[in-house]
Amino acid sequence: MKKRWTGLLLFMFSCLVFAAGAQAAQPHSSYWFPEDLLRWTPQGDKDAEFNRSMIALQDRFTGYQVNKHATVEPKVAALSAMNRQTSGVPSQGSEKFDANTFGYWAYVDKLVYWGGSSGEGIIVPPSADVTDAAHKNGVPVLGTVFFPPSVYGGKFEWVKQTIRQNPDGTFPVADKLLEVANYYGFDGWFINQETEGATSEDAATMQKFLAYLQAKKPAGMQIMWYDSMTSSGSIDWQNALTDRNQMFLQQGSERRSDSMFLNFWWRSLDPSANKAKNLGRSPYELFTGIDVEAKGYDTKISWNAIFPEGKKAVTSLGIYRPDWAFNSSENQEQFYAKENKFWVGPTGNPANMSGTADWKGIAHYVVEQSPVNDLPFTTNFNTGNGQLFAVNGEVVRATPWNNRSLQDVLPTWRWIAESKGEALKPSFDFTTAYYGGSSLKLAGTLSPQNATNLKLYKTDLLVEQNTKLSLTFKTQTKHADLKVGLSFADQPDKFVFLDAGGLHPGTWDTQTFNLNPYRGKRIAAISLYADAKQTISDFSVNIGQLSVYNAKDDPNPVPEVRGLNVKEAEFKDGIYGDARLEWSATDRPVRYFEVYRVKPDGSKELLGVTPNRVYYVPMLRRIGPEAQTKLEVVALSTDGRRGKAAQTVVTWPAYPKPVASFAADKTLVAPGQPVTFIDQSSEVTEQRIWSFPGGTPSTSTEKQPVVTYAAEGTYSVTLTAKNSVGDSTATKEAFITVTKDAAGGVKNLALNKPATADGACGPNEAAAYAFDGKVTGNSKWCALGSGPHWLSVDLGASYTISEFVVKHAEAGSEAAAFNTRDFHIQVSNDGSTWSDAVQVQGNTAADSKHPIALTKARYVKLTIDKATQGGDTAARIYEFEVNGLAK
Repeated sequence: MKKRWTGLLLFMFSCLVFAAGAQAAQPHSSYWFPEDLLRWTPQGDKDAEFNRSMIALQDRFTGYQVNKHATVEPKVAALSAMNRQTSGVPSQGSEKFDANTFGYWAYVDKLVYWGGSSGEGIIVPPSADVTDAAHKNGVPVLGTVFFPPSVYGGKFEWVKQTIRQNPDGTFPVADKLLEVANYYGFDGWFINQETEGATSEDAATMQKFLAYLQAKKPAGMQIMWYDSMTSSGSIDWQNALTDRNQMFLQQGSERRSDSMFLNFWWRSLDPSANKAKNLGRSPYELFTGIDVEAKGYDTKISWNAIFPEGKKAVTSLGIYRPDWAFNSSENQEQFYAKENKFWVGPTGNPANMSGTADWKGIAHYVVEQSPVNDLPFTTNFNTGNGQLFAVNGEVVRATPWNNRSLQDVLPTWRWIAESKGEALKPSFDFTTAYYGGSSLKLAGTLSPQNATNLKLYKTDLLVEQNTKLSLTFKTQTKHADLKVGLSFADQPDKFVFLDAGGLHPGTWDTQTFNLNPYRGKRIAAISLYADAKQTISDFSVNIGQLSVYNAKDDPNPVPEVRGLNVKEAEFKDGIYGDARLEWSATDRPVRYFEVYRVKPDGSKELLGVTPNRVYYVPMLRRIGPEAQTKLEVVALSTDGRRGKAAQTVVTWPAYPKPVASFAADKTLVAPGQPVTFIDQSSEVTEQRIWSFPGGTPSTSTEKQPVVTYAAEGTYSVTLTAKNSVGDSTATKEAFITVTKDAAGGVKNLALNKPATADGACGPNEAAAYAFDGKVTGNSKWCALGSGPHWLSVDLGASYTISEFVVKHAEAGSEAAAFNTRDFHIQVSNDGSTWSDAVQVQGNTAADSKHPIALTKARYVKLTIDKATQGGDTAARIYEFEVNGLAK
């Protein structure tokens, strides 16, 4: 992308290097440079077992079509950033509601897990929860091998390391790529080579590398190539299948890639389709790229070139960055609305493709597919995140979470709500759940005139002698009827309705239907039908579970957890602890394992749920001085039954005495100006005693006392922190300076002063931009490469300094994960001999303020010890203020 550095490249540099702060034991998804990958082994990576997908790729089918316009032959590949970061991605979800819980798998044939950067690693396997969610829906997932352009830190040595061939003909990195995919349980790799510097010999070696992958990969594994490198070795996007890039797809009888993603600047696609056919390949193995990263469904696309009206599609469709719907949204509700319009279109109904909008939705062009073809099938309409977690209708966790491993197969159609009047509105409800964090809600005004049939799932389920269907629902409404609709393969558009009976407000009800009367038929679709004999203006019902299963007179025993133990535990401040749990695999199928904390009073709190045999328990807060915390793991069978719980304990260290620490909102004030002191003592502090000699008040027991000083001078401050175990004292000598000179306020002494740094990302991100007084736009200092990075300013003379203010990435509207984590500030009078003024570890703030006892200096240096919250090493400082007296 010679001039327009957007799309595949810019995102890799500027976005995918986000990361969240993490505890020491938190397992994270993997990412590597080639040499790191060669050293990787599952046995040597203690996080590896947490990164394995536990859900096999499911079969799926097309079935009958609700949109007769859509076609079957073209496929859809989504190149999507499923996480905001490459580094720092928790292996099993996180303690946040905010997550890209993509749910339109029915329209996707393969997902490329977009990731990689020159600052972290260029080889990125998908996080296990994404693979789990995709596999439930029958969608294969590919990891990414990304060789960035040199302008974004790409090094051609990474290409050479990757395609290095041994004398025996083997390619060590290729073997490792296959090993990783096999161990982690995903389905192949997307290879994106955009680093300049290759020769025709390098291009020939790359072709051998691809052929080697083809020969060695197991059945079902896929290799996708990106249209960037040409046979000469140059990076020259063809936007088509041409004589210059065809050899990376097919050469004679030798298959080198399973598919190719064509760059975005295409016009006519017929030449590419014809060339594919001439090579003996299907034109649907070409994925014509559309770049929706910036504008989503407002992107102008020449749809007719891919899907000519009244004709077969020319190629398949490759969508770059459909995660736009998530990244551009301010909340989850907005995300779901945008995502629905993106995939289904402006009508919000995949059965209704009317209208003249330029963006008709992906459902307009391709047929939805479904994995619901085997029993038992159960859905709780759980999206894979929530503000709470419920088990059998009882809230057992009241804090946010996300884990896409737990995402159910969501409704095939969103939404087909059929009514003669204004249909009821379906949505996911995150305030009410039966199992997980959400339920399906159907709400609105209900009357005999607008009875609503909500089509939910496309299915292919054989009804046998003991097949049953159960529906669990909850409502606050009386006098309405709720029914389950079934259509069968011989007449898929005709529904029969099973009456759930009267509604009982306020409770979860479960109605079970015997489907024996339909024995031998195949269920083609499942719907919900609501009607009423009178108008109900505020009708609503939550559907917590829908299940179709074959009942057994003598069901199999439920699985039991064995061998539960704490593999590793770490503690912080004597009151926080995290742990890695492991247990033996059961001899029977398991849907999930539930992990609980048993509190001292015997009550239980859900910590998390996983399909894996290992689980990371994030920071537990010790309850009082308890000596042990009991943990419990329960297996949930595929038919929803629970086995016997297994228990283990985490043993806490001795309860600690407090550690006294404090700060002030300012250290330089005029007489009578208030100073707020901030207690930063450890959490076990039960009592605090302040001493403020010369101040008013002179003592205090408050957590944040406000003190004034009447006379000029310098003053010390002392804080003693106590609890039942002991106490500690912290004193800062000459901490507060009171002078009439401060009456005019402190000044930013560094504004527009000469600055230097260890490097810059470009001429517009040099050191001077951290001292220009601007935070908006792109006015920042940025430095690439491995740290530590440093930024220095010459104040021009020796000044009295009282405070530093650092404005990190988030202050300039970048992601919080870019905020500098660890740094220190030094001062000097000669630019050679430096003394420490501030030491910070674990910062997460966008703006960090650091008052100090007054000191005189001419030079100030900020050293970045850890540039971000994760593995990215690029420094980003929007402003660095040095505040003090200007005279």
